[in-house]
Amino acid sequence: MTALQISPLSVLPQIRALGRHRGRNPLPLFWTASGAELLFTGSELWFQLECDYTDIEPWVSIELNGAWIARQALTPGRNRVCAFRGMTPGTPKHVRLLNDVQPMQQDPTHFLQLNAVEYAGGEFLPLPEPRCRLEFVGDSITSGEGTLGARQEEDWIGAFFSAENHYARLTSDALGAEYRLVSQSGWGIVCGWDNDPHHTLPPYYEQVCGVAEGARNTALGAKQQNDFSAWQPNAVIVNLATNDEHAFCNPAWLDPVTGKAYKLRTLPDGSYHPEDVRRLQDAVCDFLTILRERNPRAVLVWSYGMLGSGLQEVLQGAVQQYGSRSGDTRAFYLPLPDTTADTVGSRQHPGVLSHRAAAEVLTAFLKHKLEEQA
Repeated sequence: MTALQISPLSVLPQIRALGRHRGRNPLPLFWTASGAELLFTGSELWFQLECDYTDIEPWVSIELNGAWIARQALTPGRNRVCAFRGMTPGTPKHVRLLNDVQPMQQDPTHFLQLNAVEYAGGEFLPLPEPRCRLEFVGDSITSGEGTLGARQEEDWIGAFFSAENHYARLTSDALGAEYRLVSQSGWGIVCGWDNDPHHTLPPYYEQVCGVAEGARNTALGAKQQNDFSAWQPNAVIVNLATNDEHAFCNPAWLDPVTGKAYKLRTLPDGSYHPEDVRRLQDAVCDFLTILRERNPRAVLVWSYGMLGSGLQEVLQGAVQQYGSRSGDTRAFYLPLPDTTADTVGSRQHPGVLSHRAAAEVLTAFLKHKLEEQA
């Protein structure tokens, strides 16, 4: 067998670290679609990864020259994952390693990190600069839940999460963009699907990955403030409120400590309670304000509709209110195509066909808006 050289990412600046992080030695893979991207001319390449978990195991995907060629679950401890071997020396190979599974807040033992690469011969070439940078903020849709697995599957397991077959990846690839995700399944703007007010993304947005619990994630920098100056997106796409919509139809959440009940309410005629509509719209405006402060040059897009559009008027009105109050003319609302019986995936979530339809709409919209901003 060929003798392999082993190097940490800290000595290979040609390798692009994907996703939010505060260090490369090791490189934490916190969020869905975090990972590494590289261009290598040798004959063989492996990734050294380390992970742990109690409930949901990490999965990773490998792309080679734009094709999705491998996917596997990782076992606790150290793992070696082959990107390729036996290929023609001297020919550049474009490789992307992606974390398929979101951070699991309920499991403080869950972590994933990239320690080093192993390789034979060749050299690491500089990657071309992306044409733009995109950040996506969302819930289970943005975490890729349901993009894999048979339609009848209902189990909540790591195998049914994926960074592939995904509207963010498809949109970013179409635009030649580097992209990052910040997403948690079941979370919303003012509450999660079950009315739990603690399961909201905006309070965690300014941290690297504040939803990741446990000493290992904290040591890797999860609770630190994100360095926004190091990576500025051209557009931030928010796909949130689907779980808030579901909360209107679900029972109240009872705080186990205080006994207080939390509930988004409907009126007897089924319409949304005006007070809760105002809460939602205020929360949207507040979050857009944070996004603008942290991303001063970005186009802000609030997208919604892949799993129902009951809150469309509420969200559209909130984006308009934000623009009127702030004077910000670069914040937009964009409806996305709803999932149908023909495009649904596992766990009653959008499947690959639904994500492709959403990506087509989003790609066209962003291409137009980014050209306007150029």
